[in-house]
Amino acid sequence: MTQVMDPLLTTDPWAPAIRADDIQTRLSGPSESYLRTTLKRFLRRPSAIVGAVVVLLLALFAFVGPLLSPYSYDEQNLDHVNLPPVITATEVDGRFFAPTQGLGLIELSSSGHLLETIESGVDDPVAKRMTFTVSGGSEIAINYRVKPPVLMQNGSTLTSTTLMWNADHVFGTDGLGRDMLTRLMLGLQISLLIAIIAMAVNLFIGVIYGGISGYLGGNVDAVMMRIVDIVSTIPLILYVVLIQVLLSSSAGFLSIVIALSTVYWVDMARVVRGQVLTIRQREFVAAAQTMGTSNARILGQHIIPHVTGSIVVTATMLIPSAIFIEAFMSFIGLGVAAPMASLGTMANDALATLRSSPFQLFIPAGAIAVLMFSFNFIGDGLRDALDPRQNR
Repeated sequence: MTQVMDPLLTTDPWAPAIRADDIQTRLSGPSESYLRTTLKRFLRRPSAIVGAVVVLLLALFAFVGPLLSPYSYDEQNLDHVNLPPVITATEVDGRFFAPTQGLGLIELSSSGHLLETIESGVDDPVAKRMTFTVSGGSEIAINYRVKPPVLMQNGSTLTSTTLMWNADHVFGTDGLGRDMLTRLMLGLQISLLIAIIAMAVNLFIGVIYGGISGYLGGNVDAVMMRIVDIVSTIPLILYVVLIQVLLSSSAGFLSIVIALSTVYWVDMARVVRGQVLTIRQREFVAAAQTMGTSNARILGQHIIPHVTGSIVVTATMLIPSAIFIEAFMSFIGLGVAAPMASLGTMANDALATLRSSPFQLFIPAGAIAVLMFSFNFIGDGLRDALDPRQNR
């Protein structure tokens, strides 16, 4: 019986090597590009995929939604003030009515659309009742002695109630009767624009500044890093206030953009500088210098590509903090000016009606939380996908 031996093995250690046709394939295996490998690693994390999908959906909601909305962000309707997303309607003779917070009476269709608002009623402060005469001659009273107010007819409380989704204002209205859904779209627009600006500033200023500082080193690096230390010690809120004083009190969004462009790149510069300090000691950098390659070419084509992973992860991780900074500035009155909508201004406006209309605070606060968590999930996925220590 003839024994078939592997072509790579031989009994004579000095015999010439025999290469079979399939040995190359068995040794090398299928090759993959760096981009494809990174994408496969990213797709292994369900949280990163969910974060990317949520950010994409929010972007479509923010930029396409206002084009489809029948309302504008500053359109006021004082007859529809503080309407909740879900209305408790009372059936009266086959029709549906609900009291408003201003002790008005609103009629709804069976599908939840707002038909008519009746504001003029006869108030009885002793009995604490507001009586309205609706179309058809019927009288309906609002008993505001109890909370929440209930509807009465002929002296008896009406108990046939049903919950209806507000078909005209899906997320309700605010204290001025403005559509919360439309204002949420605009607020997300501003937050996403802040995210794009923060990433652009980080990539442009932070990468160039940190790369030059780390590559040149010595006294140049010391001076440049001291400038970074000085810039980072001044609070961002002080920059915003000073810029608003120089520009105008209504330039809230512009002042935040300029403030972020002025100081928000320092973290990226530190990260890039630390990476460049390590990579510039590699042999390929010395070889490029020996061949007479210019410093700009070495930095841009040889060193920066090797720190792409750290740059992308850092930029993604800094986006949530930029979104929160914009929301906080708008919340304390240093952000966008009225009547523009921002997630921070929406949260600030909701404080006045927090007890009676808590949904006005929960909606923008929830949008901020979802947006920040989504970007954090994307950053975690990119960090693992770009980590060279991960198994391929």
